[in-house]
Amino acid sequence: MVSETCEAHLSDALAAFVVAARWEDVPPALRHETKRALLNHVGCAIGVAGDPAVRTALEVMRPFSGAPAAAVIGQGTRLDPMAASFVNAIASNLLDYDDTHLATVIHPAAPVAPPALALAEQRGLSGAAALHAILLGIEVACRVGLGVSPGHYARGWHITASAGVFGAAAACAKLLGLTAAQTAHALGIAASQSSGLVENLPTAAKNVAVGNAARNGLLAALFAEAGYEAAPTAIEGPLGWARATGDPPDRAAVLGGLGTRWEAGRNTYKPYPAGIVFHAVIEACLALREDLGGDAGKVESVTVSGDALLLARGDRVVRNERDARVSIHHAASLGLLRGRAGVRDFGMAAVADPALAAFRGKVTARLDADLPRGAARVHLRLADGSDLTRTVTTPQGSLEVPMTDAALEAKFRDNAGLGGWAARADALIEALWSLESAPTLEAWSSLLVPGPGTAAPGS
Repeated sequence: MVSETCEAHLSDALAAFVVAARWEDVPPALRHETKRALLNHVGCAIGVAGDPAVRTALEVMRPFSGAPAAAVIGQGTRLDPMAASFVNAIASNLLDYDDTHLATVIHPAAPVAPPALALAEQRGLSGAAALHAILLGIEVACRVGLGVSPGHYARGWHITASAGVFGAAAACAKLLGLTAAQTAHALGIAASQSSGLVENLPTAAKNVAVGNAARNGLLAALFAEAGYEAAPTAIEGPLGWARATGDPPDRAAVLGGLGTRWEAGRNTYKPYPAGIVFHAVIEACLALREDLGGDAGKVESVTVSGDALLLARGDRVVRNERDARVSIHHAASLGLLRGRAGVRDFGMAAVADPALAAFRGKVTARLDADLPRGAARVHLRLADGSDLTRTVTTPQGSLEVPMTDAALEAKFRDNAGLGGWAARADALIEALWSLESAPTLEAWSSLLVPGPGTAAPGS
């Protein structure tokens, strides 16, 4: 455990934690949670195997890739580890369907798991080693994020990418067997590779930043392995990362209980492919639809109340599917009008649906600072002058109402069907659940990249 009163530089303290950590000491429940995070991550990436954004990323990276050593999820091919990391990070984060650490709003697996898997595959490392690296990377990303939240995000930094690069560097440093000094340098180098802007979330530029977080974390660890160094106060120094992107970091938030209180254990998984803060909106509206007997035509107006983050993220005009996934108005309209909120309900066909577009015009967003993050209150004014209200504070997928293993498997199968990989879904699920005992990642990756003469699903 590292005390929050420790005066060690943040990079040194985090590095000492990463280097000293042993998989054998990780509680069984936390080991299992890491497998859940990986299952969710791979499923989300497979679900968008045919998406133009993913295919474009693959084609941009392919000509510059070195030896094809790491599987590109859902594409039936391999690239070098940095290129594969880039594409896989984009894929898993594309639909806003991935995991979420609500306290920071980081989607930690997207930047962390791809480089860990790619490096482990390239170097023939064990499944347990990969899982341990992913766990430690998620922990470091969330800890760094806690140290600068909420001001960092409020200033416009997309924290999944900007803090995620530290988690990617930590995971790769663990797999490379770096010393504590080298790992600290990897984190310092990562500080200079951090970027990602909230302003770009409705565009493909968001995807580039998340992909770079994965790739740059691996790059930082490789440079540290080769002897490159960074300033010891690259994170918290007067001209370091935290102050350059916001305020002095909260040391207690970064280091308090490190190694005994796991932020990775507070990771959550989404039943709906939308920003996590919109899930309560969806569920409140689904419940109200039942109250209405399914007749949304009775609704004259809708008022959605929530905290500042909900309004900052979701009070927007819906122009495309990216807007839809982070829209209060679209989330409410789906719950009330369609009674569902699946992947296709956030696609361009749904964005252009005249009925949904008209209903979005009935929705108004209102700040209620008394509601906690992730909660929402929906008030309906009906045509007959009566009112209905529902408040949801703990939607499905939250820490309080977590998705079960069975629900995560069902989500994986749904995503596999969307991506054209339904025939291999069960085999992939089994391989991921049993990864801890696998001597290498070969059995898992061979399901994603079949041998010569065998076509991959969805190809």
